[in-house]
Amino acid sequence: MSASRTERLLNLLIALLNTKYGLRRSELRDKVYHDTTSSDVAFGRMFERDKGELRHFGFEIETVMDTGWGSDDPATSRYRIGKESNRLPDVSLTAEECTVLILAAQLWEHAALGSAAVNAMRKLQAAGGLVDAELPAGVQPRIRPAGQAFEDLVAAMHARHSVSFGYLAGSTGKEEERLVEPWGLGSRFGQWYLVGHDRTRGDRRFFRLSRITSAVTVLEKQGITAPTAFNVRAELAGLAELPVRTAVVDVVQGKLLGLRKRALAAPGTEPGTEPGAAPGTEPGAAQPDAGRDRLGVPYRDAETLGEELASYGPHVTVAAPPELVTAVRRRLAAAAAFAATPAPPVAFPAGGTGNAKRGRKRTSEDQLKRMLQLVPFLVHNQGLHIRDVAAKFGITRQELEDDLRILICSGLPGGYPDDLLDIRWDDDHVYIIQDLELNRPVRFAVDEACALLTGLETLNGLPELAEGNALESVTLKLMAAAGEEGRQAAQLSGPAVAPGNSATLETARDAIASGAQLRLRYFSPQRDTVSERDVDPLRLYSLDNTWYLEAYCHSAQGLRNFRLDRIEELQPTGLPVSADARPADSFPVKLFTPNDDDTVVVVELTRRGAGLADDYYAEHTAPLPGGGMLAEIRFGSTDWLPMFVAQHGGTARIVQPEALAEASRAWLAAALAQYDD
Repeated sequence: MSASRTERLLNLLIALLNTKYGLRRSELRDKVYHDTTSSDVAFGRMFERDKGELRHFGFEIETVMDTGWGSDDPATSRYRIGKESNRLPDVSLTAEECTVLILAAQLWEHAALGSAAVNAMRKLQAAGGLVDAELPAGVQPRIRPAGQAFEDLVAAMHARHSVSFGYLAGSTGKEEERLVEPWGLGSRFGQWYLVGHDRTRGDRRFFRLSRITSAVTVLEKQGITAPTAFNVRAELAGLAELPVRTAVVDVVQGKLLGLRKRALAAPGTEPGTEPGAAPGTEPGAAQPDAGRDRLGVPYRDAETLGEELASYGPHVTVAAPPELVTAVRRRLAAAAAFAATPAPPVAFPAGGTGNAKRGRKRTSEDQLKRMLQLVPFLVHNQGLHIRDVAAKFGITRQELEDDLRILICSGLPGGYPDDLLDIRWDDDHVYIIQDLELNRPVRFAVDEACALLTGLETLNGLPELAEGNALESVTLKLMAAAGEEGRQAAQLSGPAVAPGNSATLETARDAIASGAQLRLRYFSPQRDTVSERDVDPLRLYSLDNTWYLEAYCHSAQGLRNFRLDRIEELQPTGLPVSADARPADSFPVKLFTPNDDDTVVVVELTRRGAGLADDYYAEHTAPLPGGGMLAEIRFGSTDWLPMFVAQHGGTARIVQPEALAEASRAWLAAALAQYDD
């Protein structure tokens, strides 16, 4: 959509909103389009496209028929948009309800529905429904991004399109092409699942997103219809958890302390091996090489454990079962093949600054959507400084002024002074005097309703929120405001966010509230060591049900983030926190705190791995053909970069510095060599 088309659509919208009886197409052509050159057929196509765009933005266009006075006076059509057409109803929220709603929206920081949640909150803010609320220090959960496949599936599901993708079948272990009608996405047993109609099999099927082996292709010409009253949470409730099995792995002595902590004695390593032991452990089977220990590791899903074991590279060899050997070797081979291909030229757009969020380039469509939120926001927030308005919408002052200049040139056909939008910002404080019926935002789109309502449902897992009535009351209000789009929120179900270790969480929360210093024993998987540290606890937050403590670490003399499930002991020291302890300015909290001595690494990501740019807070990104990208990322330690590459199995590789890229290739080659026989 070009800038001129954006302005034309805005004028068309204002004209249709401000007519009581409707406007004929000839009137619109003359007064709005000022079209005198194109044919009737060409203008008709353009008009139909524009009507479709306005419907896409949430405005229902009514067609009113004039029957005519006789046979020589044919019927004509007039068009209008009702002033209540698809407008967001008034939503009045208390401070407690706003707190819960902000938490629900912030669940999706980098996940696929992050921008939808932001848009939904802006609409509520534009309607004057939000009040000031303070977020609790100990409850700041987020949903972990589920990769590009998740984003593509959400988009296809809401647009009602079929999809195709490569899938590793659990029953056969073979990769197959699947054609699926996506009905819903949900989290179960720590995994994301797609529920839909498999056209290849002719029946409903569950697809684990971790088993999707290719980019998801959205088939825009193939529509779908989900079953009536479909609820993905109810569908997944009947899904049985995979049984616990034991993997047999050979680990280099003195390495992988974290894996050893949860390992068992490998079957068959003691006298009297039980019948049915895992292959490779029966008497006479090949034994581990010198300098390695044979361990038994419990697991449920070979793909999940395979991702972890692949990241350990040459430090571990899988002996059994065969499906796990295949899962690890496939990832290592894919990573090695990607790392061996010629590197693209490294160039990033000029003028980019830190923390460049991944996403498609802003378009005129984004601008029009923003302007439709901007007008009602200004109506309810008269006199804000232009800098504050730009910050609210996440744009620069220049972008905001470009929006305002288009708005003040838009209005009713004729263009008389009183017929134009009247917005003034001469003194840097923005006022709107004439809004031309754009003073209320449109209803939530499906993805916006899903983002908020799924987030609220996810927060039910936190006892401190579920016990109050604010969560229930704000959910009811949002359901009423969302209407039909709210009912479609049942297509999505988020993961549990309740902490696994509630005792550690309570100790940390009490210390934050009382300002007490803590001493912890912490296992660091990157360093493969356990250390003791004195920390000043600052904030608690989560990704899914993995909780983190943000604290000032006296050993590192800086802010650090500690996973609660890696804290082996946690006790108050009896000392107060130091005066220097301050939380990071950003919210939600970043998992990584940049330092001056970090190494800047250029990483190439395929389309499937593009979400890693957000996960690791890429400072610069540059698109590549085929949907991939280059990302410039800071890493505090480069020792684990080969692990990072192997774990993501052919979707990420190091490009620069060349020494790190070569070290990564050598590391992958050594890991693969273990499986040559």
